[in-house]
Amino acid sequence: MNTDFFDPNSYFIDQKVHFFRFENVFRIYDDLGVQIGSVNQKLTGRQKALRFLVSNAFLPFLIEIRDTHDELLFTLTRGWTFFMSRINILDAKGSMMGMIQQKFKVIRPLFRIFDNFGVLKGEISGDWKAWNFVVRNPEGAQIGLITKKWAGMKEIFTTADKYKLTVDQHYATKEDKIFLIAGAISIDMVLKEKSKSG
Repeated sequence: MNTDFFDPNSYFIDQKVHFFRFENVFRIYDDLGVQIGSVNQKLTGRQKALRFLVSNAFLPFLIEIRDTHDELLFTLTRGWTFFMSRINILDAKGSMMGMIQQKFKVIRPLFRIFDNFGVLKGEISGDWKAWNFVVRNPEGAQIGLITKKWAGMKEIFTTADKYKLTVDQHYATKEDKIFLIAGAISIDMVLKEKSKSG
């Protein structure tokens, strides 16, 4: 039986290493170890060339999240950035759903998730070195957890860049999950590239 991408409340995201590719490629699994989707970065020829001259932390990106039938689910985009990132969340038809805004914090990174009307949907904060992040709703209650520590799934993964997103069952609508998955992917893209350039 095929699992719908939005059925699980746990998502295991594992990067696939391609030594001769510039784009980031991830596979997404459910809590039973079944692949349910993929994350693919799309780069133009100009962007590939700029990677030799400019830090990836500053460059625009376009990320497509697809299911195992190659159906586009949603897209993340970012323009040029020189300090704090802003990532747009687009639905499968290209319409704006919301955005993720990186906020300046000296010690702990903070990302805020907004819907298309500018309403705050959640905040992601945590320790990027240990890769432990908590997602909270505007009232401060925990609605998700992003971590590299879990048990029972290690046999699937072969790369170091992997993590788990757990979604609270009360925030399990399709829109909620898009926002939380988008947040997890965004902090990986932003903080990973920042650490490489640092």
